Amino acid sequence: MNSPGGSIFCFVFLIVTYSSQAALNLNLESIVHSLIHQGHGLEGKNYREESLRHKRHVATSSPAPQEYDIEIEISFENASFLESFKSYLKNLSFPIPGINANLSTDILSMKVTTVCRPNGNETFCSCESGYKWLPEVCLSNLTCQSYHNSAPEDCSCLKEMPAKGPYCQQIILKDITLRMSVILKMDFQDDLKNSSSALYRSYKTDLERAFWEGYRILPGFKSVMIIGFRPGSIVVDYNIQASKPTPTQMNEANDRVKTLINSTYRMDALSFEAAPNNETKFSIDPEIIYEGDKVTMKCENEVQSTNVTWRHLERATEIQNSSGFSIYTYLNHQVSISILTIYNISLIDAGDYVCTLTYDIFEYEGQKKIKVISTEIEASEDLKVMCDNNPVSLSCCTRKDFNLSNIEWNHKGLISIPGISSTDSGCSKHTIKADGTQCLSGSAGTEVFYICSFHSGNGASSNRKIKVTFTSVANLTVTPDQIAISEGQNFSIKCISDVSSYDSVFWNTSAGTKINPKFYVTKRYPDRAESVLTVNTATKEWNGVYHCIFRYKSSYSIATKNVTVYPLPLKHDILLDPLEADIPCGGICHLRCCINEDTDYKVTFQIDGLSFPAAKEVQGNRVCYEYSLMANTTAWCSKTVQASCTFINLVNESVQSAPVTLHLVPEENITCQDPIIGNGEPGKMIQKLCQFSKIPNKSNHRVGGTITYICEGSTWKVKSNNCIAAPINNLLGLAKALLMSPEQEEKLLTYVQDLSSSTGKVQNEIKSSPGNLKAIITILELLSTVPTQVNTDIMTHVLSTVNVILGKPILSTWQVLHQQQANESSRLLDSVERFSRVLHEGVSAIPSITHANVQMRGVVTTAAHMTDYDQHFLFPDSNLWGQVIIDRHQIENLEPNSSIVTVAYPTLKAILPQSVQDKNYVNGLVMTTTVSQGVTMPFKISMKFKKNDLSLVAPQCVFWNYHLSNHTGGWDNSGCYVEQMKDDSVFCTCNHLTSFSILMSPDSPDPSSLLKILLDIISYIGLGFSILSLAACLVVEAFVWKSVTKNRTSYMRHVCIVNIAASLLIADCWFIVSAAIHDQRYLFSETACVAATFFIHFFYLSVFFWMLTLGLMLFYRLVFILHDTSKSIQKTIAFSLGYGCPLIISIITVGVTQPKDVYMRKNACWLNWDDTKALLAFVIPALIIVVINVTITFVVITKILRPSIGDKPSIQEKNSLFQISKSIGVLTPLLGLTWGFGLATVFQGSSAVFHIVFTLLNAFQGLFILLFGCLWDKKVQEALLHKFSLSRWSSQHTKSTSLASSTPVFSMSSPISRRFNNLFGKTGTYNVSTPETTSSSVENSSSAYSLLN
Repeated sequence: MNSPGGSIFCFVFLIVTYSSQAALNLNLESIVHSLIHQGHGLEGKNYREESLRHKRHVATSSPAPQEYDIEIEISFENASFLESFKSYLKNLSFPIPGINANLSTDILSMKVTTVCRPNGNETFCSCESGYKWLPEVCLSNLTCQSYHNSAPEDCSCLKEMPAKGPYCQQIILKDITLRMSVILKMDFQDDLKNSSSALYRSYKTDLERAFWEGYRILPGFKSVMIIGFRPGSIVVDYNIQASKPTPTQMNEANDRVKTLINSTYRMDALSFEAAPNNETKFSIDPEIIYEGDKVTMKCENEVQSTNVTWRHLERATEIQNSSGFSIYTYLNHQVSISILTIYNISLIDAGDYVCTLTYDIFEYEGQKKIKVISTEIEASEDLKVMCDNNPVSLSCCTRKDFNLSNIEWNHKGLISIPGISSTDSGCSKHTIKADGTQCLSGSAGTEVFYICSFHSGNGASSNRKIKVTFTSVANLTVTPDQIAISEGQNFSIKCISDVSSYDSVFWNTSAGTKINPKFYVTKRYPDRAESVLTVNTATKEWNGVYHCIFRYKSSYSIATKNVTVYPLPLKHDILLDPLEADIPCGGICHLRCCINEDTDYKVTFQIDGLSFPAAKEVQGNRVCYEYSLMANTTAWCSKTVQASCTFINLVNESVQSAPVTLHLVPEENITCQDPIIGNGEPGKMIQKLCQFSKIPNKSNHRVGGTITYICEGSTWKVKSNNCIAAPINNLLGLAKALLMSPEQEEKLLTYVQDLSSSTGKVQNEIKSSPGNLKAIITILELLSTVPTQVNTDIMTHVLSTVNVILGKPILSTWQVLHQQQANESSRLLDSVERFSRVLHEGVSAIPSITHANVQMRGVVTTAAHMTDYDQHFLFPDSNLWGQVIIDRHQIENLEPNSSIVTVAYPTLKAILPQSVQDKNYVNGLVMTTTVSQGVTMPFKISMKFKKNDLSLVAPQCVFWNYHLSNHTGGWDNSGCYVEQMKDDSVFCTCNHLTSFSILMSPDSPDPSSLLKILLDIISYIGLGFSILSLAACLVVEAFVWKSVTKNRTSYMRHVCIVNIAASLLIADCWFIVSAAIHDQRYLFSETACVAATFFIHFFYLSVFFWMLTLGLMLFYRLVFILHDTSKSIQKTIAFSLGYGCPLIISIITVGVTQPKDVYMRKNACWLNWDDTKALLAFVIPALIIVVINVTITFVVITKILRPSIGDKPSIQEKNSLFQISKSIGVLTPLLGLTWGFGLATVFQGSSAVFHIVFTLLNAFQGLFILLFGCLWDKKVQEALLHKFSLSRWSSQHTKSTSLASSTPVFSMSSPISRRFNNLFGKTGTYNVSTPETTSSSVENSSSAYSLLN
């Protein structure tokens, strides 16, 4: 090796030989001769023996040319010659032919690979560009100090030439694909989109030929191919297959392409773009990313550039350094590294990220898509756990790709109850189990929070809390200790739980039958809960053991109590005979007290304060206790005494029967005698129990009810028979007992079955006795109070019974019954309503029930099947039909699984009581519609009724109001209206549910209808005059406006008049619109009706408020004489008052009432009164304005009639009445005082006179405004005369004008005018007849009078 002062470098020959010899001898002398001479002597000893190394062995068997790599080491004394030598090699033209005549050898290339330079006392050997030391050489030698950061196996500089091993070796470049593009400044043609077109093929052929020739100089060049053309001038896209070129190489190749491409293509020389493939190493940490993690993305590229940008493709924006993102780019050993850090990553940060390194024309891209997993945890609902040692699982569930092993469970609270964690199907479960020893005893509940927490290890975290309330098992205490009572007495059992938490509480009998909830009440307190079972009237069925049960989750706490009930007859079960009797003095009366049970009782009779033992007599299933009273005491004769019997049981509890009235009369007064009925005086009526009378009975049961006899002559005759057939009477007794039974609902089906069967068998008895009919109604009423829910089977038997008692043969019995009690049909209707309201089936359709006299239809609403409710009813025997419709949107407001049931009756119309004075008759079906769940908002229902009598007219849609007529019931039309009427049917709509029908009246006039017709005629005639008058008023005002508004007061007066006329005109027009909208024969538009109501309300209010404005202005001018206000302020106040206040009132009224569908009346386009009293929004402001204007009128007249100085009292007294009457005559139509008469019409039953007077004054108010507000004004008259006068009158008008300032405001030549002059000028305090008066007081007074004009 040379001295340190010299430089050594190695270069490689690439030689191709065409010889087949085994050995190769090369004479390099001529090749390096000139260089050796320039290098001041090159000694052969400097050639290392190992300098010639074969990379490939010669294959002597093949004649094909062989390639050899030859490494030569050259040293220079002067290092400056190195660059000259490199330039020399660069300028050589290859291949160089060989100089040996025996061999055909070519030198293909010569390149410098390794350069060693002295560095102080050391020599640094570095590799030229494109070369590097082999890893084994780096590991076995010392590397240069300046490259100490390099990896040991990756180095480009050594401190000395290796003793062994090759020099720097060429870096083998991998083939890459360069995605290239260049722009041709030419117009794009559509044929370039078609690869089979001639233009496309021509462009492709020409350009690819130039590309091949230009890019073949790139290292490792293999091919170039055009892949397409794009618009944008013409963008040529092509791919190059080659080794990775340097920017210099790439630019050189591009320059060659520019010169090779035909100039007709007009290439943009600066538009070359290149993007290598697979050059960027892209890594992401962590691989699984959770919301909230810190994420690091790294892009590495073996390109020495730090020009790196990052983009998020979904956001289409470049990422910059910020609080959430950090970018750091640097070079490390000729490797570009760019790191993007995302802090607290969120779900919106997911997507594709691209890092782009730009180096010259090259763009190196790396792209990866990241997925961010949500850390949202769905936790169990808060739980209540009973400390009964049963396991309970808590769960925290996540997405399926969540790492559940990172979830931890913790808990905190007053008590510590740990659990066991496990995973199952995307959920982390935590199972806890608490026993009584772990929970606080007697507590209302101890809260413990269980927390499931997730931590990813890279910053993401999430947690959820589950509140668990641990409740100890309830300990129940039952009081009192012992219950022993007799029948008929009351008792209560209190069951106390020491914890307040429970899901349900119920009571059972020892047989497991649940007791009806109406018998017990449960209350919750902070530290306990109580349930009290209360029985007001105990029967033998209450004898037994009762269980109080508190259920919480799946845990039951039970306490028992034994109740002993001793037999004792109930007071109403004691049958008396007689109920009342006449006893002849000295005669005998046999008294009986009977019960339907054979139990040993001690029975005594109490008569007039004395007690007598009774004798027992058994009569089948009836036991009677008898006593014969001897009325032989003189003191008792002609006396009335009370008798009763007392039953005493084994525990000495007693019950006393109802009293029996005994009349002791002289024997000679007795004319009627019968051993069964008894004795009586003439005309005497007595009542007996039917079972003790002469009523025959073939049944095993006793008949019930009472029969009334009257003594006529010497014979007892039946006055009225209210006996109850034995089967019905037996069921009536059982029904009464059922209401006191603990097992009511379980027995109900059997009871209604027996009732239906018995009723069908005793139709003749029902027809003959109102008592049977009343008993059945009573039974149905009693049974309807029992159930909380009934099924179709129960409803079938109920309606079967109703069908019998509503049959046409029974209608006459109903009439007799109504003479006794008027509300029996109302009780029946109410009972069926209660049954239908609790009817519920588990299916979407309720089975229909059809009978001749009653039908039922219904549905159960479901969210999945929500349609209109539309039910039809047809009764061929009665020739009646009906239809019920409820809109789907109304049904959607109901609670899920609600039952809607409709029951229709064809004969009930003739049974429900009717007022004698009312000449309206029910003329269709009676249809009852109920909903199982409560309806809290207005519920719109529509019905169609077929008319029974087509001769009746004036239909009304009505419902049965149970509260009318002292709770006996009556028809009411509130909330119902006729929507459409046809020849044979009426269509009704109501906003509530109950029983509905239609009322119609005979086609004959009545006073009320005649009055209505008269008022309608007056209204329409007056309305026509009013509209014409108001229009004329506005036209006149337009003609004379400039002439009559020359001063401020007159101007404001006419502004008020014009707005009053305009508002009233518009209100009258809307009245016509509302009349056209509303017609009972057609369906009218609700929206149009709402609009008409709103505008009528608004403009009528505007009329009032403009009248108020006029009155206030008059008051202001007369009272505040010295005060003056500008015209603009007066106009602002006037318009705010005239239109602002009515608008606010109208908007508030419609806004409050219309959402509830109670803004309008159901039968007219006007404000509602029945439901919301919305009419008050018009009545109250109108009446207040009337009162104010009346007050203003009084003040004005007082001021006008104030006597002037010098006037005689007699003159003023003489004219006062005239003055007052004329003032009111002018002010009333202007200030709306006519509406005061309308106050009387608000009250029901008011006289027709008030209606007629109010209608006349109100209808012709437009005419009044024209006459008194417009034409009576002197200035208006003069202006009109001036407009339409002849020239002759004009001269006369000039003369009269000269007198205008000296005449009163109402100055005319007629006698009436002279009287008004007296009223407003001569006798007034503020006389404006003096022309010289110019003071402000006189001016204001004059202005005030002009208001009256």
